[in-house]
Amino acid sequence: MQTRKRRARGGIRTVAFLGLGLMGRLMAANLRRAGFALRGYDPKGGGNCRSAREAASGAQVLITMVPDGNAALRAVRSALPGLAPDSIVVDMSSSDPADTRRLNVLLKRQGIHLLDAPVSGAKAKAADGTLAIMVGGDARVLRRVRPVLAALGDQIFHAGGLGAGHAAKALNNYLGAAGTIAGFEALLVGHRFGLDPRVLIGIINASTGRNSTTERKIPQQVFTRKFNSGFRMALMTKDVAIARRIARQLGMRTPYLDKTLRIWAQALARMGEAADHTELYRHLQRHQRRRRLPRG
Repeated sequence: MQTRKRRARGGIRTVAFLGLGLMGRLMAANLRRAGFALRGYDPKGGGNCRSAREAASGAQVLITMVPDGNAALRAVRSALPGLAPDSIVVDMSSSDPADTRRLNVLLKRQGIHLLDAPVSGAKAKAADGTLAIMVGGDARVLRRVRPVLAALGDQIFHAGGLGAGHAAKALNNYLGAAGTIAGFEALLVGHRFGLDPRVLIGIINASTGRNSTTERKIPQQVFTRKFNSGFRMALMTKDVAIARRIARQLGMRTPYLDKTLRIWAQALARMGEAADHTELYRHLQRHQRRRRLPRG
């Protein structure tokens, strides 16, 4: 067992992990199980180090799993005095590609490599190490750090140059956000029509309209009234906003993306920063109750 772990790690022995929230804790646990020496820090508590700098000291790889690009930049700046030249920073947060490029300027001066490698799969896949990981950056650096990423996910995609991973994640989450709206609206319309909600979702999931909202979010969060998927509405809204910024920078018109962002921003304003993203259902439900619908 120990021999297999040593082979799986390649030349990387020590990993620093900054950001031990819900996802970060689960991911860090998988790195420990894979045999890496883990140095963790989170300003809100947790981890075996007292600062980002202490966590980075002696690590060949530093991972950030924080809310956005600004938080990643702050975390890496704090850790920078502890990082050695030729070490690798992997930003696994959902960041703006523009923030990633700014971070790269800072690290390049110190001879430190950067990859952006956001993830998809939520807490269930973080727990069992089966996340999808979309990576942007130099393919040679990815080869070096692949044993670390393999402890976290079973699908690792090289999306392209630096920032490509974050762009892919934002576009993926835009589709997820749009599908969430559509799934919740279909459920509300069906219920108003008189359809049994569970029968309707069964029909959709056996048909072409199924998506992650009908397959997972509605059965696990809406029907149970839990609304605790672990992914906040604020983060979903932020990711959709990143997707729209990318489109704007490319000079593209995206009316459906614009409308999707407006709906999420309105829901966030009403539900608050702490709301789980699945609480969008409650927002849409209340909006329907306020409107006087025509008969016939």
